[in-house]
Amino acid sequence: MKQQMKAALIRKYGQDQLEMITVPMPQLGDQDVLVKIHAASINPIDLKTKDGNLKMLLKYHLPLILGSDFAGTIEQVGVKVTRFKVGDQVYGRVQKNRIGTFAEWIAVSQADIARKPANLTFEQAAAIPLVGLTSYQALFDVMKIKRGDKLLIQAGSGGIGTIAIQLAKLAGAYVATTTSSKNAAFVKQLGADEVIDYHKVRFDEVLSDYDDVFDTLGGKQLERAFSIVKPGGKVVSLSGLPNGAFAKSYGLPKWKLWLFKLATVNLSRLEKKSGIAYHFLFMKPSGSQLAILTKLIEQEKIRPIIDRIFEFDDIQAAFNYSQSHRARGKIVVQMIADK
Repeated sequence: MKQQMKAALIRKYGQDQLEMITVPMPQLGDQDVLVKIHAASINPIDLKTKDGNLKMLLKYHLPLILGSDFAGTIEQVGVKVTRFKVGDQVYGRVQKNRIGTFAEWIAVSQADIARKPANLTFEQAAAIPLVGLTSYQALFDVMKIKRGDKLLIQAGSGGIGTIAIQLAKLAGAYVATTTSSKNAAFVKQLGADEVIDYHKVRFDEVLSDYDDVFDTLGGKQLERAFSIVKPGGKVVSLSGLPNGAFAKSYGLPKWKLWLFKLATVNLSRLEKKSGIAYHFLFMKPSGSQLAILTKLIEQEKIRPIIDRIFEFDDIQAAFNYSQSHRARGKIVVQMIADK
């Protein structure tokens, strides 16, 4: 087994350019598998981590290899691994304290991976884990959506939106989404019932009496979401600020809990005034939930949406494109050619 691998990392927060260097191979725990990464994908959390915007939640030692989800082939298993074997094709989202998929290999717990959908390439599979799990957990674990529910999904043509729309429609929900006019037909094809061109219309001026909102934008868009949800509904956000309830459930120290409470005073007021619950979602890796998504993909009930594929040596260009916020679906980084 090789002792060194190529990886893309940062040495300090706010670093503009990723550095491609050779680093030691990851250490394998008893419950871990060592995966040769064929492809990984870029997510907003990678940009936030690079810029240091998650330091209050996640403490990393620098230098830091970025990257959260991947698809690849198992090349070694830990002594207590029972679910997988060498040669299995898998995909997954690593735990937040074990990120580093922008590299040739990754060590990951067997609990956090699933077998790659048989009908997907490695590149397509790498586009699923983070956005798939995030959408699944928002819609089914938190919102508990059911047939006939009315749901707004912000930014329907983005990585999260493209999967969330498909899952929500499978559950029988009525789905509205925001996007630009050029992507209106595209999100309709994914299943959206109502499309709002955010360049021309504010969603809170045309929508009302919704059961839930899935917010991926934060800021004023998040605050406006409360005006369209009926009492007893939920606003679930990936981009808003963590509140005190999240800080408590996440086990953060008391000083951070009070800090987040203070930072989200306005959101707490909106909650009380409207009778609507606000949830900040920090997705948790889950091999079992990925296995559910695998079945849906193999049954061709949902599909990954990829905007562009970049080679590993061009990962900086991939990051630059991601920062443009113009991608329709996911941006994938190919480590080795698919077979």
